[in-house]
Amino acid sequence: MSKTYDVAVLVGSLRKASITRKAALAAMAAAPSSLACKIVAIDLPLYNEDLEDAVPQSWRDFRQAIAASDAILFATPEYNRSLPGCVKNAIDVGSRPPGHNAWGGKPAGIISVTPYKLGGMAANLALRQALIFPNVPVMAQPEAYISGAADLFGDDGTVKNEDTAKFLGTYMTAFAAWIEKIAPGKP
Repeated sequence: MSKTYDVAVLVGSLRKASITRKAALAAMAAAPSSLACKIVAIDLPLYNEDLEDAVPQSWRDFRQAIAASDAILFATPEYNRSLPGCVKNAIDVGSRPPGHNAWGGKPAGIISVTPYKLGGMAANLALRQALIFPNVPVMAQPEAYISGAADLFGDDGTVKNEDTAKFLGTYMTAFAAWIEKIAPGKP
């Protein structure tokens, strides 16, 4: 019997109706049954070490959700050729205080999403770089750069395009294999 892995899904756009959220929902729907995916909110106050004396409840909840997960799936838009500030802030909040890195060793996948042509490639690469120090092994292949995304997803995350649906299924199956290989405490 294979293990079920808890996957924290982080959506890098805070808009409820964002294309990135729709893509994340579609990826979650395409995930094999071995992945229990759940969106974890990243609407967090900016990291400030002074707040560690009276940690905001949203930081506590976020850190606990990341620590309790077996893996992380990032769905990110591209803002000004980089990752959104809320994603970088989430990485900072989850990696602090020193010695309490909630991310450490958890396998991750990245799906970058854009209505434009380049598929959010710069955001994807910037996010990979930001995950090096907190020790988050990111799946290298297949890569997921979704361009033209405004026309690919319904409001509920349904996929309007057969090729996109197939790709997301392939990606999520590969992600499940990556988690199985890397996840801490795997059987």
